[in-house]
Amino acid sequence: MLDPAAVEAAFAARYGRPPSLIVRAPGRVNLMGDHTDYNDGFVFPMALDRAVYVAAHSRSDRVVRAFATRFDEEDSFALAAIARSDQRPWSNYVRGVVKALLAREPALSGADLLIDSDVPIGGGLSSSAALEVAVGFAFQSLNGIALRGEELALLTQEAENTFVGMRCGIMDQFIATLGQAGHALLIDCRDLSYRAVPLPSDVRVVVIGSRVPRALTASAYNRRRAECDEAVRRLRPALPHIAALRDVTPSDLARLGATLPPIIHARARHVVSENARVLEGAAALEHGDAAAFGALMNTSHASLRDDYAVSIPELDHLVAVAQAAGCYGARLTGAGFGGCMVGLVDADAVSAFVAAVTTAYRRETGREATAYVCRAADGVRRIASAA
Repeated sequence: MLDPAAVEAAFAARYGRPPSLIVRAPGRVNLMGDHTDYNDGFVFPMALDRAVYVAAHSRSDRVVRAFATRFDEEDSFALAAIARSDQRPWSNYVRGVVKALLAREPALSGADLLIDSDVPIGGGLSSSAALEVAVGFAFQSLNGIALRGEELALLTQEAENTFVGMRCGIMDQFIATLGQAGHALLIDCRDLSYRAVPLPSDVRVVVIGSRVPRALTASAYNRRRAECDEAVRRLRPALPHIAALRDVTPSDLARLGATLPPIIHARARHVVSENARVLEGAAALEHGDAAAFGALMNTSHASLRDDYAVSIPELDHLVAVAQAAGCYGARLTGAGFGGCMVGLVDADAVSAFVAAVTTAYRRETGREATAYVCRAADGVRRIASAA
């Protein structure tokens, strides 16, 4: 875990003065509901106790300097002309958020930023959304801008959609702003209503990285979105009320699925069934039924693997090993094509579970899996002030 004091010291060493604030925005793990958010559906993430930290201080000019410690790189740009950077792709998440804020607050001041993180990159734990939210919160704090959490989430999502070019849904930015310690959030991605669901105290959320970097490119992700849009277009003559796959019921799809091309049918089947699983799963945890939730996690992985086709052999193997090692359930988490799996495990069995899974995965694939025993954390916060 990162020490905020070390982040503060690194900023001072870099810029010759202490930061005026440090912001922490968490990564997230999605317990259930992947690829439902951009279909106006339901998701069930929790904010992680791993985060992106941004130390910041205002500048007297309209220049932004941002140093990323993980890459040992600095980027700078003028507020008057913000364009994409081909040399430093990580900086586009910063640039896009600042540009979105400028559209709302033209008098935005420049800033010096230092960015550090203990969220695994490329693991499907949403390090990019955590960076966006941390940068947005730092700038709104430096400039006295009052944004509600929902507003900050929407602004940073729009920045990723339009500036970075990834047509992500709202889930990642939303949980990074509004996460609650000890709880997962059941989020309705259509109207942004949500409720916190307490996680059972006698279970742990264990995230295990496949060590296969997530390779879901913007084109592959956007193709899945287009396939969902195509399903809606083809179903609308028979279901004129639908605006998104959220509005299609399992019985609707059972009746009309044969009219769709096989790939489009499979994509729709995942989204429709996953929405139902999220609601059922949240209800199960509200009643303390970890076994029922785990069974739904297993079914969710099969759907992501077979219908949505976003898993890979290494993740399938990791999930199968985890399911055989005594957890309640396990599934890939995040967009897929690499990254991590998430499992729900009895607190007393965590050490044995991690050892069994990582050993079997190493034996079968030659890869060293990385395990994180996670706690549900709060959303974005200002955690320190040095001035």
